[in-house]
Amino acid sequence: MTKLVVTGGNRLMGERQIPGAKNAVLPILAACMLTRKPVRLSNCPRLSDVTNMLSILTTIGCRVEQEGDCIRVDAGKADCWELPEELSKELRSSIFLLGPVLGRFHRAVVSYPGGCEIGNRPIDLHIKGLSAMQAKIREEGGRIYCNGEHLTGACIHLDYPSVGATENIMMAATAARGETVILNAAREPEIVDLQNFLIAAGFSISGAGTSTIQVQGGANPRPVEYRVRPDRIMAGTLLAAGAITGGRIVVRDVIPEDLDGVLWKLTEYGCRVRAFRDGVELTAPERLKAPLRIETMPHPGFPTDMQAQMFALSTLAEGTTVIVENVFENRFKHAVELRRMGGVNLIRDRTAVIQGVERLTGAEVTAHDLRGGAALALAGLAAEGNTTILRAERIARGYEDLAFEINNLGGRACFTE
Repeated sequence: MTKLVVTGGNRLMGERQIPGAKNAVLPILAACMLTRKPVRLSNCPRLSDVTNMLSILTTIGCRVEQEGDCIRVDAGKADCWELPEELSKELRSSIFLLGPVLGRFHRAVVSYPGGCEIGNRPIDLHIKGLSAMQAKIREEGGRIYCNGEHLTGACIHLDYPSVGATENIMMAATAARGETVILNAAREPEIVDLQNFLIAAGFSISGAGTSTIQVQGGANPRPVEYRVRPDRIMAGTLLAAGAITGGRIVVRDVIPEDLDGVLWKLTEYGCRVRAFRDGVELTAPERLKAPLRIETMPHPGFPTDMQAQMFALSTLAEGTTVIVENVFENRFKHAVELRRMGGVNLIRDRTAVIQGVERLTGAEVTAHDLRGGAALALAGLAAEGNTTILRAERIARGYEDLAFEINNLGGRACFTE
């Protein structure tokens, strides 16, 4: 079990470059199965989730090379449509391979995916979408068996704009006969990135970033080099670290428009925010002000992956904040841990009421999930003394080296066993 020890009391100051996005690179790696041509990806983050995805690709016959922030994938000799059960249970994003493996081999066997315990994340929308494309699917013994011999384009209306279902259907549709139209599609920036990668690889697809996506099946894929989109959640987390410590942070190599909802809320906390062509500068006040209400929604609403970090800020903000979590029903586990540090909050179902306090005290706390662990690190930066975060390996699922980033901005943090 890995621990992250954070020492509070320092203002975070400085500039950091933002790596590629976890939520972009994972579906793009899955999409490499759709082509027999070599793929070179740059700006790839070095994360445990990425390592697990590469292990799955290797197991099913892909040739994979990783050097620095570059990953090369050659799926030309991939020959297996059954995903390894143990690796799939470690990685929620293994479900992204269902669509491309089905498209490549016209059959697929996958296990129910793992990942953070933040509530039910049903894959029924994935299954309904693929079934609408004439895939025959049965579930047995915790595994999903798919036959896509007659995969055919269809008009698919998603009951909810699920990111994973949208991306899985997009990838499967590239191998289907005819055109597929996805209505009420998710609009997250990472979906735009997947579309751009697929176009670069030779597929015909349009509409990503809107609620309607069109995919024309059949293509002649070509070799592709592609740079992964920067991580808006990493950028938002570092800006929040500056905000909670009363510091000044500049994040570079970002797309400011991807951060619109987060930047707006940071201004409500009393921060001065300036966006420029490829970066954002934040200057924090002496004490944050409570923004009254934050409500997570699918993009372009406030992202659920930044909810925990804002919860940490609200713990020290002057006034009362109400946070409503509309995406996942079990994403307030960090609330109990923040109480150990002196935070005052009340949870009722999907609503949190947080009364800001003047100070927090370091304590031993537990990261129950990726973003909740990051929130505890932020709280530790502003607390008196040391905060020890148990199960910190969960933070490494989405942050390449959060301690390194903190230390380079003037804070004090280290991972330990």
